[in-house]
Amino acid sequence: MRRSEPVSPPAAMPEPSSAHPARRALVGASPGTLLVDPGAPPPLLRVIAYSKDELLAVELRTADEVEPLRQRFPVVWLNVDGLGDGTVLRRLGELFGLHRLALEDVTSRQQRAKLEDYQTNDFLVLRVTNPGDELDTEQLSLFVGEGFVLTFQERAGDAFELIRTRLRDPQGRLRQSGPDYLAYALIDASVDAYFPVLERIGDRLDTCEEHILADCDHRTAVAEIHELRRDLLQLRRALWPLREVTAALLRETCSRFGSDTRVYLRDVHDHVVQLLDLLENFREMGSSLMEVHLSTVSNRLNEVMKVLTIIATIFIPLTFVAGVYGMNFKHMPEYEWEWGYPVCLLLMAAIAAAMLWWFRRRRWL
Repeated sequence: MRRSEPVSPPAAMPEPSSAHPARRALVGASPGTLLVDPGAPPPLLRVIAYSKDELLAVELRTADEVEPLRQRFPVVWLNVDGLGDGTVLRRLGELFGLHRLALEDVTSRQQRAKLEDYQTNDFLVLRVTNPGDELDTEQLSLFVGEGFVLTFQERAGDAFELIRTRLRDPQGRLRQSGPDYLAYALIDASVDAYFPVLERIGDRLDTCEEHILADCDHRTAVAEIHELRRDLLQLRRALWPLREVTAALLRETCSRFGSDTRVYLRDVHDHVVQLLDLLENFREMGSSLMEVHLSTVSNRLNEVMKVLTIIATIFIPLTFVAGVYGMNFKHMPEYEWEWGYPVCLLLMAAIAAAMLWWFRRRRWL
């Protein structure tokens, strides 16, 4: 099946610039106004509808094609990749009974992680990481209601491929459970995807520490530390409010999650706490590495200054002797002495040797 074509938003709706997409509605705009970025990819509708004995995975051409599947299967998971078509988003809101404020949050891609309880569904917003070596996060909007799970992502590519594989197993718990357990599995996969990211950051911190202690190029290490600290700050903004969301999911007020599923949600909450502990440890390591770098640079500067100071101190008396015997007075002592020049050099060498012996005795060298 082909994907649905994007439809231009109504003329009355304010259009953000594609170069600088707006994140908020204009002051005084009606609540629930959808600000669709025209540069965003068009929605790709992929649905997995299943029961204990049957599973159907298709790509829909239009949003209306999901309604027969909801009537046929007890659980329907519709994943929307791309937020570039306001018409499709509004139609999905009508079909699934989504609140207009929730739809506005879907298109506002800088939302803080949160949980909203509406009458017909629960709405979650969280940031997820995309596969790859570079840190790349996007907003995931998840609705769970009676017989359905609806997810919105900014673009194609996610960490849910293992969930789709597990759904193909007719004996698996996902196929035997309702939409609340599917929602838990998606949240759990989103949270667990942060562990490899933090592991890579930990490896990079160890490499930076080795470079700093090995006295390698400090400029490269400092640039790497600054980049790591920015990544850690970005992860902290994503994970810190997520702890509140997972704690709220454990309460009885979340009507869409049964008591059996809340047991598994405790594990998700524990994972979030572990991630935050790792995150704070890595932030402290980053700060400590910066202090180690500054200390190392300061020690190197002190060593250089010590050597230069010792050299200058040794040459002070030598300069005095050379200055005295460099004066061109006619009746200076030893001026015409045959051994005056070598004796003067020997005296200067003896002074330098005595000062070096004294410095070493005082452990300044």
